[in-house]
Amino acid sequence: MDKKAFRKKSIQLLQELNNFPELKKKREQVILSEFFTSELWQSAHSVAAIISLGFEFETSEIFLRGWQEGKRMASPKSFPKGKMVFYETTPETDYTISTFGVKEPIPETVVSPQELDLIIVPGLVFSKSGYRIGFGGGYYDRYLANYSGQTCSLVFSEQFQEDWSVDSYDMPVNHLFTDANKGADK
Repeated sequence: MDKKAFRKKSIQLLQELNNFPELKKKREQVILSEFFTSELWQSAHSVAAIISLGFEFETSEIFLRGWQEGKRMASPKSFPKGKMVFYETTPETDYTISTFGVKEPIPETVVSPQELDLIIVPGLVFSKSGYRIGFGGGYYDRYLANYSGQTCSLVFSEQFQEDWSVDSYDMPVNHLFTDANKGADK
């Protein structure tokens, strides 16, 4: 199977999980509990994540917790030619929906890669070694190629797949937080 087929299969699995909101929420809480108690979260002063929509891992609790704990929070905006920039977000930030259907901040304060302690990297398919298949635009791989801070992903157990080939430009994340074998009933 090629990456395109893995993407399609993973989207289908995530959409199926999304049809059971209570179960999805329970599994997200298992993952978030591990994430929020981790040294990675505890030591980060600035954190970046997407503003999730639909079937993706719900990130609103991450932003709320970050603001409550005084962390500087940021979310990405994509530009032509695979460029991505993170912008500071606050509870008052206004958003727009991109041509990809992604909720992006209306640009104000840029947060440079050097200012970000932690990026929560989205994805559809993951290997246990931290490589991921995203939506296919290469935005995160390009950004992470010049980023030296910490990265992690929040992954449902059904997103793990090992039998795909990593490309030379693929950038792995440093840490994976998952509900696999953590008592979250399927």
